[in-house]
Amino acid sequence: MGSPKIGLSMLYCFGEPFDGMIEQIKKAEIANIELVDDGLHALNRKRVQILNDLAASYGLKYTVHAPFIGINISMPSDWLLKAMLKGLKKSIVNSSALNCQVWVFHPGSKSVMSNLSPGMDWDRNLKAAGLLSKFARDHGVKAAIENVPEPFLFVMKTVEDFRRFYDEVDEDISMTLDLGHANISHQIEAFLTTFADKIVHMHAHDNDGKSDLHLGAGFGTINWEKTADLIKKTSYDKIIVVESAEHVQESLNRLRQLFA
Repeated sequence: MGSPKIGLSMLYCFGEPFDGMIEQIKKAEIANIELVDDGLHALNRKRVQILNDLAASYGLKYTVHAPFIGINISMPSDWLLKAMLKGLKKSIVNSSALNCQVWVFHPGSKSVMSNLSPGMDWDRNLKAAGLLSKFARDHGVKAAIENVPEPFLFVMKTVEDFRRFYDEVDEDISMTLDLGHANISHQIEAFLTTFADKIVHMHAHDNDGKSDLHLGAGFGTINWEKTADLIKKTSYDKIIVVESAEHVQESLNRLRQLFA
């Protein structure tokens, strides 16, 4: 098996208009690009065509981060959940049209109903994650659920949460390991060793071990040399996407050196 491939998330220019994001891709000089299907960069048929033309011209391959603003796949309201799942399925269809390699999505969150109806949010998360994974597979896309950080109210954040999820879910669902998020729970090594057979995608950014800051690699508390050694021991050879909001080029250079 080879070394990991380095990619770049367009999260760092999330506040720019779509056309500005396209210009950033052109300047990035990197083949593996992660698109964020939300906000100003939300995908539609016209934008998919623009991105496919860009991929053909620049030799690009895409991964897609699913919509996440206000999204909760554990939503207790049936009609709101139905609307959210419809939007997420649309994202999968657009990702399929982009020949997307991986579609990354977040687990569900707790709500005001969590105390009133214990277990509802967990059960809905299981059902929705399975449904989305199957829908993605039917459209030729690999869905991968992401570990998310404290202090947010997601139902799946820790290694223990993911163990339970994989014990109970019916579908074969892959994982996106977010190294920055795992640093907040101090579980980078535990995630890598426990779920080596599930991890098909990674996000790389740094923080202070307390907050989800999306710093450049080397500008926080992650021991990147140790982390790179752990990744190499798992024989991981897929994409590690730089998801830093700042010091983007430095992060790309750091990861390239670590996996050269």
